[in-house]
Amino acid sequence: MPRENLNDLQAFVHVAREGSFTKAAAQLGVSQSALSHAMRGLEQRLGVRLLTRTTRSVSTTEAGARLLDTLGPRLAEIEDGLAALAEYRERPAGTIRINATGHAAEYIAWPRLAPLLQQYPDLKVELAADYGLADIVAERYDIGIRLGERLARDMVAVPISPPLRMRVVGAPGYFRQHVVPRHPDELADHNCVTLRLPTHGGLMPWDFGQDGNELSVRVSGQWTFNTMGMTRAAALAGSGLAWLPEDQVQPMLDDGRLQSVLDDWCPHFDGYYAYYPSRRHVTVAMRTVLDALRGPMAG
Repeated sequence: MPRENLNDLQAFVHVAREGSFTKAAAQLGVSQSALSHAMRGLEQRLGVRLLTRTTRSVSTTEAGARLLDTLGPRLAEIEDGLAALAEYRERPAGTIRINATGHAAEYIAWPRLAPLLQQYPDLKVELAADYGLADIVAERYDIGIRLGERLARDMVAVPISPPLRMRVVGAPGYFRQHVVPRHPDELADHNCVTLRLPTHGGLMPWDFGQDGNELSVRVSGQWTFNTMGMTRAAALAGSGLAWLPEDQVQPMLDDGRLQSVLDDWCPHFDGYYAYYPSRRHVTVAMRTVLDALRGPMAG
């Protein structure tokens, strides 16, 4: 097979997976026009249409989808084989792509990996904050970070955090105007700051537990956000009660800017895991990142 076909087939996989010439061109380091020209040339040489183009998106034809299913795993094996050559390097190098929830990215991955990258200047990390259930294989991530309860069975999972805990918090000013709830059911009488995440579609319920009894409460209020940072900001402003990870609000609880309620209904639960496909070759760079993510796990 001519060399240009191999290069263009690899480019085709990028375009098909991204559904965008712009994104694929950025990944490959070429211009969008050059990539589009290469795809048309590939289609002409193969004698079959592979891509359907619109003004806003690119999708595969039936033939293109079949080619992607055939090529994708084989190109991944080649890339893994080339990545394995990094074992012969003395220092970790290359790019490790990580997909994590926004909370895990900010409070675990960033603080643990920032010093690592200062130590190894040839190592790069692409960290995507994503609350959806990403397919790290299809989206070509090296590592995913999710709660233990959300892991696929065919993944190698490494614990990277102690058990976590959610807290119901509000500003002192809010509690001066509202009765403190003593039971989760009483949250129906409160202005709660709600969160809408891709994993749920609807508003995220608040989960509680006590003495083996589990309770999921659908709360409501004037404010709904899709980030925990804005949810916390609203609680600090006195706009209502918020249900947030303990590590996000502990400094504010310590200095009195926030107060917690229903503590005896907020148990600990399994923490975060870093995971990767069981078939994935673990390079020196990837092992170095995994070791750093494990980090200190004292609660």
